[in-house]
Amino acid sequence: MGNQIRTTILLALMTAFLLFVGQILGGRQGMLIALVLAAVMNFVSYWYSDKIVLRMYNAKEINAASSPELFGIVRNLVQRAGLPMPKVYIIPNSSPNAFATGRNPEHAVVVVTEGLMRIMDREEITGVLAHELAHVKNRDILIGSIAATMAGAVMMLASMARWAAIFGIGRDDEEGGGGIIGLIAMSIIAPMAAMLIQMAVSRSREYLADATGAGFVGSPSGLARALEKLGSYNRGVPLDANPATAHMFIVNPLSGKRLQSLFSTHPPIEERVARLRGTPPATPGSGHSPREEEGLNRQLNSSRSMWDQLSR
Repeated sequence: MGNQIRTTILLALMTAFLLFVGQILGGRQGMLIALVLAAVMNFVSYWYSDKIVLRMYNAKEINAASSPELFGIVRNLVQRAGLPMPKVYIIPNSSPNAFATGRNPEHAVVVVTEGLMRIMDREEITGVLAHELAHVKNRDILIGSIAATMAGAVMMLASMARWAAIFGIGRDDEEGGGGIIGLIAMSIIAPMAAMLIQMAVSRSREYLADATGAGFVGSPSGLARALEKLGSYNRGVPLDANPATAHMFIVNPLSGKRLQSLFSTHPPIEERVARLRGTPPATPGSGHSPREEEGLNRQLNSSRSMWDQLSR
């Protein structure tokens, strides 16, 4: 499914969801308020979501004078990829990670953390940046930016629903509102909806970006090594990231248990590395017996396949 169609569907679904929340909070009047909010959010998502995310992480723009190595790598890669030169930012954080944002290739932004620059060699940094520029080339960054902004709006509405229930707002069932029960239900449903938005951003696009990025460089080895480092370091030094933006990063910045991989917006790093190298994926040790490990892997692979199919 093309990115323009996916973006349109995502915006339409979120508009419908915001209208539903308005109905629960305040009947017909609430629906009207939600409609106005949806129009504003759709406008902001398209034009300003990149600026919102950059400000959220206190990212600083760099240039050829302030960071010649990083800027030079990006410049060489965009020449190979046939892309306009994006703006380049650094996040002052020790956790290694990276992402791309912006509404189109002409307004793209590539972001890395200070931690990534410290632990990676030049070939690995090149592999990471090639992956992010592949998202730009494949026009994945708009839907990622929209998903981040919309997920944040959903979480905000969940908080509003909880406070409305506490103070007794929205009890007028005669006007079509959902009352206290509806507010309580919305405070539960909204976070789940935010998670579904994250999953709607296809996990399979990461595989495509890995392959496209390796093509820009001419070799998958740098990106494969970088992914292995990122997986190891992020377990020990997770980034204090907003969950609404976790899907934008090259690897999931949030630390978590094995069960959470069922609902991850990212494919497993072991599988990504295996695809790049053309080898079977290595399974990290988990403390389970071989039979238990085999059963868990079957469950995880089944769930991942289901989400990949739904995200295409």
